[in-house]
Amino acid sequence: MGRWSREELEDAFDRYQQAALHSAQSGDWSSWADCFTEDCFYKEHMYGEMAGRAAVLEWITRVMTQEDPGRSMHAFPIEWSIIDTDRGWIVCQVWNRMDDAGDGKVHQEYNFTLLKYAGNGKFSYEEDIYNPMAFGKMIAGWERGKKKAAERNAG
Repeated sequence: MGRWSREELEDAFDRYQQAALHSAQSGDWSSWADCFTEDCFYKEHMYGEMAGRAAVLEWITRVMTQEDPGRSMHAFPIEWSIIDTDRGWIVCQVWNRMDDAGDGKVHQEYNFTLLKYAGNGKFSYEEDIYNPMAFGKMIAGWERGKKKAAERNAG
């Protein structure tokens, strides 16, 4: 039997998802970063490893508000999740959805996320696993869609 109830893990995961949506839409990523412990560890396969909530907040704010393509992602729907109550782990498939390109298509690519729960509504670890080539292909399609939509609207 695990240290935390399924209900506690589900509640923490729900808060994490709500904070991600709020942060993506507001541009203030502090509520999302607050889902992590002060001494958390974050592993992102393209951006590297970060230790501590402050480092995670600095990184996510920069990537999602100041850089492309992150600043054009404002929705991260969860396709499915698995809660391992024995370990206190949550594994999920997250869609990284681009803003509407104007071409009538949904441009998105998924990643798998591993969250390790630490208690008190906080996670101590996140790892995002994805295929950078698949993301690149999706972004290229989104860019083409934006260009075609702009040309159609201009002509």
